Amino acid sequence: MSAALQHPIGPNTVEDWLTAEHPSDGSRLELIWGYFHVSPAPSGQHQHAGFALARLIFDAVRDAKRTDLHVVPAVGVEISSAMRTALIPDVVVLDTKPVGVSFHARNVVLAAEIWSPGNTRSERETKVAAYATAGVPFFWAVDQDRIGTASVTAYRLERGRYVEDTVARPGRTTTITAAPVPVAVDPAELCPR
Repeated sequence: MSAALQHPIGPNTVEDWLTAEHPSDGSRLELIWGYFHVSPAPSGQHQHAGFALARLIFDAVRDAKRTDLHVVPAVGVEISSAMRTALIPDVVVLDTKPVGVSFHARNVVLAAEIWSPGNTRSERETKVAAYATAGVPFFWAVDQDRIGTASVTAYRLERGRYVEDTVARPGRTTTITAAPVPVAVDPAELCPR
């Protein structure tokens, strides 16, 4: 069965998403398969994890003297006009200067999503498939649970699919190489203390 039959494409385009009025309350408006999806504003725990992760990646990029890479939290990524999908990952690494409100997927080197307990399996799978289809070389999933612990799973793109490369668990530092530069991560740092 084709993906088009499993996920009928909705009427909205990436261009509609770009011109849509986005919520002013911190909620995120994303476009998935042509349908608008509004996610509630991220929790404090979620925001803390996103900031800490961006900082770890930023420091690694700076230490590697990669002035061609830019770490940016929560910006729009135009995944695909054909798939009618545009997402707002929690952290991205761009190979272009972060000027504007959204960026083409071809400029995204790494996308990271922080999964909260409320994210459905379908939402997770759809977003991961979208990043892979768009050719984003690296994808990180940060899993948060309700008690405040997190893990980071890093994937690299191989033949159009993500392959698990590294899993970092809290309490020890793991160097993730499924990234544009190696990044040392202890997921405990992503959780408020």
